Amino acid sequence: MATIDGHYVLVEGEEQTFENDVTQQPVEKGIDITDHVQRKARTLPISGFVAGNNAAKTRAYLIKAADQGKVVKYVGRNAFSGVISGLTTGHDSSIANGFSFSLTLIEVRIATSSAVGKLPTPIKSQAAPVISSGTKQTKDTDKGGKGGKGGKKTGGKSKKKKEKVQKVTFKSGDSKWKNYKVGGFY
Repeated sequence: MATIDGHYVLVEGEEQTFENDVTQQPVEKGIDITDHVQRKARTLPISGFVAGNNAAKTRAYLIKAADQGKVVKYVGRNAFSGVISGLTTGHDSSIANGFSFSLTLIEVRIATSSAVGKLPTPIKSQAAPVISSGTKQTKDTDKGGKGGKGGKKTGGKSKKKKEKVQKVTFKSGDSKWKNYKVGGFY
């Protein structure tokens, strides 16, 4: 017996694959030159049966996990964590209270958030995205088109509080580059 996130399944076979992308360049004589090898995501095709009183619940869970792209944990002859990329269920007369299935699990790598929020303010200001996007034209609030703002921007100040940025300054003569010659000139 094997489990997929705690749901019992009877697995007939597991075929774990370990593939690489290999780029090759042709040369004038001899075999091609291989200049780069990159590992592909691991895959684990599984086939088996689910039978018993909980077969319908297990089928519903597998479909939901596949639809939502949930990372599932499989424990059988091999242990594997990944998303279900393909799920096929078969219903015939050979299994009265269940179904046969085949699915493929694919290894995933989840990206982590940037560390910009943890940086000190002077450095964070250099890594922060550009907030100003230029002058925008305002909408005309007058329904008749006369006597309205006419697309002109008002001179009102924004009430948004800006974070104070410390600027790094050097005293004159304190530059660490002052003694270096560039192109024969100081």
